[in-house]
Amino acid sequence: MLINKKLALILAITLAVQTGGSFICSQKVEATNQSSSITKTTRQTAVTVEKQNASKVDKKNKIKDSSYKFNFTNKSKNGYTSVPGVTIYNDSTGYGFVNKTNAFPARDVHTSQIVSTSNGFQITEPSFQVDASDPKNNYNNYGMDFRIKAPAGAYKVHVKTTSDTKDTTVAISGMNTSRLLKGGSWDMAGLVPIKNIVSAKGNEWTYNYVNGQNYMDIEIEPNNVNVPVGIQEIALEPIAPKKNTDRSIPTIFELGDSTVTSYDFDQAPMSSWGELLNNMFDLKKVNVINYSAGGRSLKNMYFEGRLNDILLTGKEGDYVLVQSGHNDEVTDENVRWGRGATEEQYEAYLRNVFVPAIKSRGMIPVFVTPMSRIKSDAKPGYTYVNSFVKRKFPDIMKKVGADMGVNVLDLNSESVKYYNELGVEGTTAVFMSIEAGETPGKTNEGSYANGHPANKVDGTHYKEALAKQFARIVATEFSKRAKEGNNDAARVVSYMKANVKDAIKSGNWDKVFPEIAKDTVKGEGAYYRNQIEKLIQLGVLSKDANGNFNPKNTITVKQYVAAINKTMKLNKNVLSKYNSSSILTREVMGAILDDAYHSKFSEKPKYMTDYNGKTVVPGDPNYDPNLDSGAKGVMYYPIISYEQLKDTSSISAQYVDKIKDAYNLGLIRSENGIARGKMQDGNLFEPAVQVTREKAAKTLYFMWVMSNDVNDLDDLSHINHAR
Repeated sequence: MLINKKLALILAITLAVQTGGSFICSQKVEATNQSSSITKTTRQTAVTVEKQNASKVDKKNKIKDSSYKFNFTNKSKNGYTSVPGVTIYNDSTGYGFVNKTNAFPARDVHTSQIVSTSNGFQITEPSFQVDASDPKNNYNNYGMDFRIKAPAGAYKVHVKTTSDTKDTTVAISGMNTSRLLKGGSWDMAGLVPIKNIVSAKGNEWTYNYVNGQNYMDIEIEPNNVNVPVGIQEIALEPIAPKKNTDRSIPTIFELGDSTVTSYDFDQAPMSSWGELLNNMFDLKKVNVINYSAGGRSLKNMYFEGRLNDILLTGKEGDYVLVQSGHNDEVTDENVRWGRGATEEQYEAYLRNVFVPAIKSRGMIPVFVTPMSRIKSDAKPGYTYVNSFVKRKFPDIMKKVGADMGVNVLDLNSESVKYYNELGVEGTTAVFMSIEAGETPGKTNEGSYANGHPANKVDGTHYKEALAKQFARIVATEFSKRAKEGNNDAARVVSYMKANVKDAIKSGNWDKVFPEIAKDTVKGEGAYYRNQIEKLIQLGVLSKDANGNFNPKNTITVKQYVAAINKTMKLNKNVLSKYNSSSILTREVMGAILDDAYHSKFSEKPKYMTDYNGKTVVPGDPNYDPNLDSGAKGVMYYPIISYEQLKDTSSISAQYVDKIKDAYNLGLIRSENGIARGKMQDGNLFEPAVQVTREKAAKTLYFMWVMSNDVNDLDDLSHINHAR
């Protein structure tokens, strides 16, 4: 019986050669599985026959790709399988047309309208399906979909159509071709270039794609009604994983949403753990590259090619940290290019796409559960709980990780613990709770300068003071997995800085974060924690011998001048006339700010001009629904004019002109009647009020942001590196 099976195998291979065809994927896998039981002579015969049949062999990797070549014309082509008519896909043959794509959710396509011509198979669609409320993101032009059984791994995909590119869109397994036809960068700072794009010329399409499912869909979609489109041939050429050489160091790739991405100064003080995680590592031992972007979910990380680019760029032994959940909560799961996912879709992306695709490249997936959002209007004494109650994505991530042997870093649970350690005052302060005069940065709706344009405390996004704590948690979670015996996590820990490893072991992070003051973490003292920590980090302000900042103490004129000179890198002579040891008042501070501004800037910075009235709208690649309240074009300049202030008559005559100018420039604003989470200005200037250290920190931080280019990364490690 065994001999008969061997003979049948040889005859099948020989027949494939004689007919100009080849084995389909399932036959080749079966042949491979049986090869161990075939005699040496028989194996040599089979190999010889396959060599004669193969039109191309990847010489470097010795991978034969003849099983993945299909011809749809009426002329046979050597090395290609001729598709006999409109074959419907079934798993045993391993190829054929389907009625629904393998996207999540699936897209309807057609088979009954496909016609065979001498030039290939064609289809003409008399009408399209379009959602009038969202035509750019939710449409279906139907067309045809040819499915090929192909294991997880990377492939060079070459498609020749019967129609020109202007009439046709070719997509692979639910990818968004419109995003893949252009280059650029994955991040707003332009540090992470898009390396893998679709080449579309005439009627030929080529694209490198990493497959996670056990089959691949080639979608041929018309761009216009009543215009025939079709397929002539498809060829898939396997691409072997990249090796890490002895001289190359591994890379940690970060893939997430706006809570992981890197930020420019134009969005200050917004930050993320992803942009600060590199500070945990010795960058001579490991690279850290952030592919994250705002508004991303598992679905659009996949379909816009972000995951794909990582997998084609990375090498064996590299790590891919995946965090997603916030944008997955958007209830647009049935929109073609939407963000949201049901729990079932979310799990399917992790289990059937992300993990097998990452592992197929010899890379190591790591899940990071998304941090919990906070209740933005929480009152003191409130106990924070996990925000993922409707769609329990963190729980699904843990489940898939356990099932598939993927390390899970539980930032979700640890974030809730940390919020409750800080209390409501401390937690609200480090989220994006913004009041007038706190920052010249902006959000989707416009400038933050008069307070948050959405009139809310943003309970999703956060400041650098919290970002560094989340980075600490991520590093600590790696250490926990290492202690549990996971070798992959242990390797990551080995790349960490010595002081970080010591901090994880001892629980004392003072040497890693020396800028943290003991009295600005909880309660009232935490109100300006983010500004205070940044200014201590910059060496502008300092703590006392006991590690306290004393935020409610006053500051002298001389101390403030020294601080603003450092903050804005001014010539010391510019403010030399302000050489008093007396307590700083608001009117003197206003005059100093005016002189400092005119010394630093010869023209208005972009925070005041170019970024006014500009918003990011749905459909823009940088759009984040979590930042959109519907308010548009909010301006930088004070919403209450200088003339509307009720106490300007009490300003000292020597400072009137400077204060009026500083106020109109938005450098100093009323502190009376403002509140976080509200876009409102006060109507009193209060010129004689003494300035506390925390209020001084507020204005110094504002001027520090203003002094940096809007397109520079706001992470200090990047700034120091650039210098």
